[in-house]
Amino acid sequence: MSLEIISLAIPVFLAFAGYMITYWYNLRLAKRKEQLDLVNKRLNDFYGPLYITSQAGYSAYKTLLTKLNRKSIFEKTDPPPDDQVLEEWRIWVTTVFMPLNEIREQLILENAHLIREEQMPECLLQFIAHVSVYKAIIKKWELGDYSEHAPLIDYPQDLMHYLSVSYRELKEEQMRLIGKRR
Repeated sequence: MSLEIISLAIPVFLAFAGYMITYWYNLRLAKRKEQLDLVNKRLNDFYGPLYITSQAGYSAYKTLLTKLNRKSIFEKTDPPPDDQVLEEWRIWVTTVFMPLNEIREQLILENAHLIREEQMPECLLQFIAHVSVYKAIIKKWELGDYSEHAPLIDYPQDLMHYLSVSYRELKEEQMRLIGKRR
């Protein structure tokens, strides 16, 4: 090869290498941005509101138990609730718990595409079923029938753990993607 060809090939090679490095870097940057956008959407539109409303519901329930001086409302280990406790329960269910439940139900139904898993977590499905049954019980209360006070489908005990872990892991991933953690 002549010196002229080599002197022309080196700048062409360097330009091509520079282009490839820039292309690779921009591709990596775009992928990271897409990941961050998805994490932000999951936090802002699903896990964040779901976690906060669940924490609020749990705090409200604990407040009610304190107010009523009970460990639970319907557990067999406690004495059966009397009429006064049941009346207070109905008030709290209709004015505090169900509005929070309906917000969570709506979040799950409208944002299920944002769940992290490939399959819908069982605790979310059980929560939707729990809320659905409570709607029928509340309708009975509106008609003056107080024969039921709790749904046959229990509130999923693992829901708070699932939301807490998911929220924490997404926050950690968010911090990593914006460069605040390694």
